Amino acid sequence: MKRLLIASFTILWCLLGTAAPTSSTVRAEIEALLTKLQASGCQFNRNGSWYSGSEAKDHLLRKLEYVEGKGTIQSTEHFIELAASKSSFSGRAYQVRCGGQAPVASQVWLIQQLAVVRAPTSSAAKP
Repeated sequence: MKRLLIASFTILWCLLGTAAPTSSTVRAEIEALLTKLQASGCQFNRNGSWYSGSEAKDHLLRKLEYVEGKGTIQSTEHFIELAASKSSFSGRAYQVRCGGQAPVASQVWLIQQLAVVRAPTSSAAKP
């Protein structure tokens, strides 16, 4: 039994160690999205407390590193789903509140902002 546990642990350790890193394109997109959150002036609700965009960015970057340690992030949407939409501690959905507007689910806000990040700039769209 002990040998089986050691063998299982060794195989699991090898599999975790061979996970491919997140692509540089996806990583750059995630960082651009979190920079938008930081600069937005919006607040981020996590487990019942409101935090600044800067604090939210720091928290979500730590979660990104944690999730990357478990495996590859396939896309920015994958990151949002796994790490930026709810607390892994309480299971409560994160929220974003901008100015006097009602809070929205962070997943909704981040997907909307992702569309902005991905949109071609007006100067690049011109012939």
